[in-house]
Amino acid sequence: MKGGTVQINWHDTKPVLTLDFHPISGTLATGGADFDIKLWLISSGETEKKLPVASYQNSLSYHSSAVNVLRFSRSGEQLASGADGGELIVWKLHATENSKVWKVLKTLLFHRKDVLDLQWSADGAYLISGSVDNSCIIWDVNKGSVHQILDSHCHYVQGVAWDPLANYVASLSSDRTCRIYVKKPHSKGTGAEKTNYVSQHVISKAEHPLSDDSKSAKNHLFLDETLPSFFRRLAWSPDGSFLLVPAGSYKVSPTPETVNTAYVFSRKDLSRPALQLPGACKPVIAVRFCPLLFSLRGSNQSGFFNLPHRIVFAVATLNSLYIYDTESVTPIAIFAGLHYAAITDIAWSPDAHYLALSSQDGYCTVVEFENNELGSPIYLSEEKTAVGHEKGSQVHKPEDMVIEAMQNDSPVEKEEDIATEATATDSFITTESGKSETKGKEVVGEENESSVEKPDDMVVDSIVAEKMGKSEAEGNEGKNESPIVSKPSKRRITPMAIDP
Repeated sequence: MKGGTVQINWHDTKPVLTLDFHPISGTLATGGADFDIKLWLISSGETEKKLPVASYQNSLSYHSSAVNVLRFSRSGEQLASGADGGELIVWKLHATENSKVWKVLKTLLFHRKDVLDLQWSADGAYLISGSVDNSCIIWDVNKGSVHQILDSHCHYVQGVAWDPLANYVASLSSDRTCRIYVKKPHSKGTGAEKTNYVSQHVISKAEHPLSDDSKSAKNHLFLDETLPSFFRRLAWSPDGSFLLVPAGSYKVSPTPETVNTAYVFSRKDLSRPALQLPGACKPVIAVRFCPLLFSLRGSNQSGFFNLPHRIVFAVATLNSLYIYDTESVTPIAIFAGLHYAAITDIAWSPDAHYLALSSQDGYCTVVEFENNELGSPIYLSEEKTAVGHEKGSQVHKPEDMVIEAMQNDSPVEKEEDIATEATATDSFITTESGKSETKGKEVVGEENESSVEKPDDMVVDSIVAEKMGKSEAEGNEGKNESPIVSKPSKRRITPMAIDP
């Protein structure tokens, strides 16, 4: 493993705000504050100690403002890019006699303000985008039109993610909520069926019982709008077994100390975090999964992930990069002191040979892995699905925590609101890791298993809100239906492992 900041003129010394690798060719695309998208060929250094080399290939010039996010479709045939002012462009790869050229296919217009994040559906037919206008939009790419608007957030939407198994989408906002939407067929009047996404969970707060049983303190799980970053890029694991959410903030009772973290949500129960990654020195602003799955090494220190394979993922804070896998409690590598300004995005090459990150200081870092350094790759069968079941694991959990789910705001299709359940956090890792090294140096995580704490019984306030809906056209004007709320109940919960 080697890597460091590649000292070239990436975007005329202006901030590099986003990057992504082409899933077939491995070409690196970067977007910056110079309004351009640039394509780069990444190759290994000539000597063992030399950094990877980035060779300029081409520019895609069409945007009239800073490019905040770009993502290739899974097939590699299309590229979507979002920019300031609500610009959202879909590019298509065209083959010529001697080369392949990217050309503008569609301009998607509806966002009123800056587009901060986007994600393709697995089949490449749809896009979801998040914007400063507080909305998420699901786009029908073939039609070039809006499929659905999700407008429940009350502040900037800074991260969106699409479930690889095509059943959920997720969004993260500076309003300090993470929202999970589930796919639900909706019959049209003509008999045709349209698939929409409806709000299922709104994750917002955690409740910590104090020494006095009669008192408790509710704390937000996510950082507020003072986070010094435009981005909160969340992501699903390649097999769909869990969702990783950045910008977490965990209050350690009874002290006023707040720990920066990223939360893991199991597909089995997306209403509450299943795990908390070890606390970072700075806020976590982006996460990204390695596209390859790896064979188990048989040294599952964590006991949290009960999967038939290893998953490797990267977590970026404002100034550091952590690399984890699902068999280790501590990071397998930490990179710190790489940039003079905030990190903005991270991306893996399709063969997992390179990991790149961009920064507002105008430079990018590229980490190179040796063959099989991350493990022996395996390939996920299309027939397999990520279905979890609860299984106790010998882990220690943090203090009691109750997740408060807010009443769902109605999405565009208001008649299809569904129940929201508030439950509690399960196992949280409380390992501290935050080593700082000189620029361009990596620190390999220690092998010693970290101690993790387990509380006594966890108490859950379960609030089920169910709205029996009618469309706005059918509803009486000015009349609001009251949700049916069940009496809060308390129950014990057991540790939960993330299973396939």
